[in-house]
Amino acid sequence: MSGDAREINTRGRVLDAGCGINKFPGAIGVDTHPASRADVIANLDQPPLPFADGSFTEIRATHVIEHVSSVMQTMEDFHRMLVSGGRLIIVTPHYTDFSSFCDPTHRWHLNSFSLRYFGEEHGGFGYYSDCRFREISTRVRLLALWRYLGFEFLVNRSRWFRRQWEFYLCYVVRGKVIEWQLEALKTGVSGQASSSGSSATGLGSSAKAAS
Repeated sequence: MSGDAREINTRGRVLDAGCGINKFPGAIGVDTHPASRADVIANLDQPPLPFADGSFTEIRATHVIEHVSSVMQTMEDFHRMLVSGGRLIIVTPHYTDFSSFCDPTHRWHLNSFSLRYFGEEHGGFGYYSDCRFREISTRVRLLALWRYLGFEFLVNRSRWFRRQWEFYLCYVVRGKVIEWQLEALKTGVSGQASSSGSSATGLGSSAKAAS
């Protein structure tokens, strides 16, 4: 159902971006398709979405980022809509999974370091965007066989091991899904990136993944 974003901003503080028919319980849903369960119909490929700056404490984008026309613009709009310290949860296929290339609507094929450009450990490419996130956690799910054999535990045990896996092993020990949890960092009066309750250690910093 199409709605007016100005009228429903106060209903909740969680946005389900690209909600489809499986909208997160209690969230405000936004989607391009009129047959979805969205509260607001808007084109995610034409930011900004019709919500004010700092409208949400959490944004969820499940199997969405691989469909958008510009990852950079989408991430910047998510950052704009979050409060300082707000959480962004992104789920997408790992690029070695069959589903990443099977779906003809997928434009991007990502690995677990693809969003590092939005943090301090950006490899010299931080100029791509001014918005900054702190990595809370990055978790990769593997195909069932490798999960049962314990490889998923090893891949998620440390950032170093995950990097070695993606460099040398991921086309054999195949990934399935990546989940990022990121914290939006906003620039305060002092000009330093700030968040609610934690310092900016930079996207890509070591974070213990939830089991």
